[in-house]
Amino acid sequence: MPLNLPESAEINSTASASDVVYQHIRDGIVTGTLEENEPIGQDSVARMFSISKVPVREALKRLEAEGLVSFQKNRGAIVTSISEPELADIFQVRAILESNAIRLAIPRMRAETLTEAQRHCEAFSAETDVARWSELNWAFHHCLYKDSDNAFLIRQIRAINDRIERYLRIQLTLSHGQPVADREHHEILQACINGEAGRAGELIRQHIMGAHQSLNKRVHALDK
Repeated sequence: MPLNLPESAEINSTASASDVVYQHIRDGIVTGTLEENEPIGQDSVARMFSISKVPVREALKRLEAEGLVSFQKNRGAIVTSISEPELADIFQVRAILESNAIRLAIPRMRAETLTEAQRHCEAFSAETDVARWSELNWAFHHCLYKDSDNAFLIRQIRAINDRIERYLRIQLTLSHGQPVADREHHEILQACINGEAGRAGELIRQHIMGAHQSLNKRVHALDK
């Protein structure tokens, strides 16, 4: 299996073998190094890290729970693929959950939350490393939802973002999505500062569905 793992990757005392394998495979999936439907050989991974297959299986089961890996008969673990209709459904659910999360959060939003959100927003604006864009994008969004005080809702939002992170990276980097996202982030933040829960919710919905539309256009252009 052609996992591009750093030569220095090794198991140390600060993380379990399963945690290290999980993170490296996950990074390969969300960055696109591992492509959809690509098999992940447990024997190969175990040899790379000089470990048994037990922690490798544990890592793959965690990735399966996140929807990033699936197990198929006679193929073992493979990188999950998402069809275009399924991706559209996921973005729609994401828009519903996140727009409601921000509506719940704004009446409870603390001054320190707005300060933190402003910091994430500015970091996203200034970042030139495309590998950091999706991380900063999530940090901004999560910050705005946390005052909803609904941990279950935020876990569902995080799970959805994990599932489609590789597509978000494509949208941000290949479709010139970062400048658009930056402008929209500032508009959303201003609505939060103004205490406009309804407007913020609608801006979040438009932001997410616009990202999906942008992604679709880019994918169709690549297919031609």
